Amino acid sequence: MTNSSPYLVDALGRRHLPAPQARIVSLVPSITELLCDLGLAGQLVGRTGFCIHPREAVEAIPKIGGTKDVNIEKIRKLAPTHLVVNIDENEKPTVEKLAAFVPNIVVTHPLAPRDNLALARLVGGIFGREAAAESWCAAFEQEYAALRALPPSPARTVLYCIWQDPWMCVSGDTYIAAMLGELGWRVPTLGEARYPSFAWSDGLVGQLDAVLLSTEPYRFTEAHADALEKQLGIPVFLVDGEMMSWYGSRALAGLRYLRELRAMVEGVAG
Repeated sequence: MTNSSPYLVDALGRRHLPAPQARIVSLVPSITELLCDLGLAGQLVGRTGFCIHPREAVEAIPKIGGTKDVNIEKIRKLAPTHLVVNIDENEKPTVEKLAAFVPNIVVTHPLAPRDNLALARLVGGIFGREAAAESWCAAFEQEYAALRALPPSPARTVLYCIWQDPWMCVSGDTYIAAMLGELGWRVPTLGEARYPSFAWSDGLVGQLDAVLLSTEPYRFTEAHADALEKQLGIPVFLVDGEMMSWYGSRALAGLRYLRELRAMVEGVAG
């Protein structure tokens, strides 16, 4: 038996049958939040320690380690029927071990903001929350239309930093870069890695209109931003990493945040 719905095909092209009674383990913090918001908290039998939203709902869901240091035996005892993973966040060897006893592995890989529509429809379709997923998609489309309705602004080159010691940033083929692209902003090419290491140089700084320091995974603060701005002599802004990098539910607020970010940067950079 097969299902031809386009909503039930995951990032690896695997088809999934509807499973409204599924027992779900999520290894993806942003998708754990989406599953809860679609009304599936009661079917989540396991989540990572980084799955912190929505806080009240996830407190009752057992932790099974981190996104990479997963407790495989604990997951085995939870007897899930479905495991939700992400290509960027979870390690393939770990997922392969889990696939030996979890019947259904749902693989996700959003690369741009509008990929969240397919993501919501995928999990809503598999887990019996189609109506809730469509309602979420309608809200997303409304926020996206508001973002696209903004008047044109100057193209900017910004460096989005995610770590220091060593300094690391995002490349142009990441979800974060796609979010920035919605504002007409681009990130510089600093090698072939998706998250390249780099050193500050006059040549690099001369390319930039601004630097953005993310609050995650490195916990940059306003103090970091102030010190770096004095060092570089160009605008440096602290940005909310969850709003910029979490897909699923947080992407809805992320679209609103992009409008705020544009206003903040334009107010300083002109």
